[in-house]
Amino acid sequence: MMQTSYYPTPIMISASGNYPPRSPPPNGLSRRSAHSPRSSVDRHSQVAASIGDNALAEPSKHTDLWFCDGSIVLRAEDTLFRVHKSQLARHSPFFRDLFSLPQPSADSTTSSSPTVVANRNPALQIDTSNEIEGCPVLRLYDTAEDVENLLTALYDGPNFGKNDPADFRMVSGILRLATKYLVDSLRTKALVHLSGAWPTSLKGWDAREDLVRADEMQSGPGISNIYPSPADVIILAREVNAPSLLPSAFYDLSRYHYTQLFEQDDESGPSIAHLPLSNADLQRLALGKEASQHAITTLIRSMGSHSHPLLLGHHAQSHRSCRRDFSELVALATQHYLFDRERGCTDPLYVAEELGQPLYDFGQASGADDTRFGEPRRSAEVSECEACARALAMWTTRERERMWKMIPLWFRLDI
Repeated sequence: MMQTSYYPTPIMISASGNYPPRSPPPNGLSRRSAHSPRSSVDRHSQVAASIGDNALAEPSKHTDLWFCDGSIVLRAEDTLFRVHKSQLARHSPFFRDLFSLPQPSADSTTSSSPTVVANRNPALQIDTSNEIEGCPVLRLYDTAEDVENLLTALYDGPNFGKNDPADFRMVSGILRLATKYLVDSLRTKALVHLSGAWPTSLKGWDAREDLVRADEMQSGPGISNIYPSPADVIILAREVNAPSLLPSAFYDLSRYHYTQLFEQDDESGPSIAHLPLSNADLQRLALGKEASQHAITTLIRSMGSHSHPLLLGHHAQSHRSCRRDFSELVALATQHYLFDRERGCTDPLYVAEELGQPLYDFGQASGADDTRFGEPRRSAEVSECEACARALAMWTTRERERMWKMIPLWFRLDI
């Protein structure tokens, strides 16, 4: 079957286990430190340590989520929350079913043997023999922080922020527990909020990147930290079955150089090699990163081809200055992205956007300098050619749309 796009399509792994050839890691690369690829939260060690450390700790009442008319006490780690069964049951079919089951009386059980209630999570226990202020106790094996955020969202409504790392910590906790306890309304709101930073459309991605660039103008190039680690997003998406977050998260993670991904760094902390990404996801990352690099190479080479649509047009054939300037653009892009491996060399969407910028600004005086790719260049004749500039912009817009649609295939995502 003829390939409809020149961007790399997945090379299927054969039954014999042969993999596509690997690309050598880039050498002498400047580090892109807009944010660290490392995980900001080690969920597994955090939960395990908290359960062990607080098994014998004296629990304390939460300062805000302790209602004097509450009907059940939730214990998470060493924190107690006195809340209302009706509020939990109203939002969660899990708790509604749990509370609808007959509860044994306190005198029918021994104080040393709490009642295990049959429900969808056999690990949960409602202790009716050791009530607190007349309320049964339900032990939750979640972090106190996550339970606090979930209950606050249930009582006061979700108060999401700007998708920064601190906001992600809160939203991810809510999303985990909303998924676990079937609070569908909160799960939907959390996913919609996260999609602002990890969108499913190219328009949404461009809006996201505009915020990053605006932040870098204030904080300095390459030191923006307005979004969490994409590795954390991949881990969360796998945990809560949210595949819509994966394409943009994998793409963002692929923009890091191999040295950032796999080597320890004193400034940025542990490398991605220490993250709990599955082997399958690490393979997807490597294959997708290779495919994105091929996309950049193919895009630039296609522009230099004599069969390129922009060079076949009657206007381009009749204006040598346009053809010369077009060739100059290809040469500069080749040097900048393929040879020098400068900023954006791992980001095909960025490269295509840069190539699609007009060879002049419509309001710019003829003969003004163009400093794209870090080198000044003068194009007096092309400054008057709107036809070529518009044709180039339209072509790169189409190519960026094709790239975006190919991202799930690059990373072997079943979306």
